[in-house]
Amino acid sequence: MANTRQAKKRARQNDKQRQHNASLRSMVRTYIKKTYAAIASGNKEQAVAAYAACVPVVDRMADKGIIHKNKAARHKSRLNEHIKSMA
Repeated sequence: MANTRQAKKRARQNDKQRQHNASLRSMVRTYIKKTYAAIASGNKEQAVAAYAACVPVVDRMADKGIIHKNKAARHKSRLNEHIKSMA
């Protein structure tokens, strides 16, 4: 445990920020899962709409450093590939 006042404060701040980041990371995963669910349903219009909602969220989290930029690009690329391969 931290000994000094400023170390205790940093520990509190770090815990609060970690919880906030976990919430944002969870939100990204939810949007990605919603898009995959729309793709699995077979409805292309719904999948495109879910993808359009997902992309700005993924990009924003990558800009904030919540997820790595390459991971964001990988997710977007795979989702787009699935959507393009739909009938």
